[in-house]
Amino acid sequence: MELSEIVDLRPEPAAGLLVALTRRCPLACAHCSTASSMDSPDHPDGTRRTQLLRFVRSFTPAQRPEAVLLTGGEPLLLPGLAHELTRAAQAAGSRVALLSGLFFARDGGPVPATILRAITALDHFSASLDAPHEREVPRAAVFRVLAQVLDAGVPVSLHLTGTGPEDPYLAEATDAVLREFGARVPMLVNEVRPVGRATGLLPTAVGPDRAFAPGPGGPCAMAAWPVIAPDGTVVACCNQRAVDRRPVPPHLRLGHLAEDDWPTVRRRTLDSPRLRLIRTLGPDRLRARHGTEPAPGGYCGGCHALPDRPGADDLAAAGPAGRLLDQLTAARRRAEGPAALLRHHGCAPYAHLVRPGAAT
Repeated sequence: MELSEIVDLRPEPAAGLLVALTRRCPLACAHCSTASSMDSPDHPDGTRRTQLLRFVRSFTPAQRPEAVLLTGGEPLLLPGLAHELTRAAQAAGSRVALLSGLFFARDGGPVPATILRAITALDHFSASLDAPHEREVPRAAVFRVLAQVLDAGVPVSLHLTGTGPEDPYLAEATDAVLREFGARVPMLVNEVRPVGRATGLLPTAVGPDRAFAPGPGGPCAMAAWPVIAPDGTVVACCNQRAVDRRPVPPHLRLGHLAEDDWPTVRRRTLDSPRLRLIRTLGPDRLRARHGTEPAPGGYCGGCHALPDRPGADDLAAAGPAGRLLDQLTAARRRAEGPAALLRHHGCAPYAHLVRPGAAT
């Protein structure tokens, strides 16, 4: 599974599942959106591990996400659990990717056997690369691990983060990756947002939602895939503020590992009238139709503050027409291609690197 295939699925409701295994991470990157550290209490105990495995084992060939993304914190702090979840998901036909900060590569030694076993079971492996990460894990070590994983037959990619299109680090780093690997290592290039430890790093004029907002009034593809937060809550949006917020806004809460399985979460994702409207109209237009004043916090803040009461649009979206509109919106966005999605939600000048060498 290549990076472009994962991004291509992103607008499709319930086509994917994001699983944050833990909030813990041995690195201390200054821009970390999750503010992860080894002191985080959000680390699965025996009960949470059992719940995660039970949830993934509820996938069936007829009802499964096409893609499962294991994230953190650092998911490879739990290589055994990552391996078990990967094999359980694959047994139902899902493909599994994992994003790591490569903490295990800092000392230049071989990849630990338990971690290598988890990586080589995957359908795709992604690593982080950016200026804060390079102060923790040298670039040469990142390249060495990627080469080893490629040699094992697992497709790889890099997730790069910079301060914006003019950041010289992004130009230099992407050039270095292309020189080293050519088209074998696609890249997803994003921009730092003032969320988590990055709060305060950027000017206050830079909003936390800029990588999510597709423009005034636009529909939101980020409400398509459920997210399992480290505490077991299942959220309808991958915006870090939505994942962290407690209580979760009612229209964005899909359930909890202790109570729900994948078919239930999938049904709620697909059938929620409010989520359909967010995906097809966007929160700005939905607020306007409710006659609600603009909310503080920008695009995503407006979504979080949507009124609880259903409106006429919610009732209309509950029927077959709402389902059809949801399907047509996803199909249109997929037809535009993965680079188009990343021009909206990532660092636009680098969106083509999702598939290096392809026509832009």
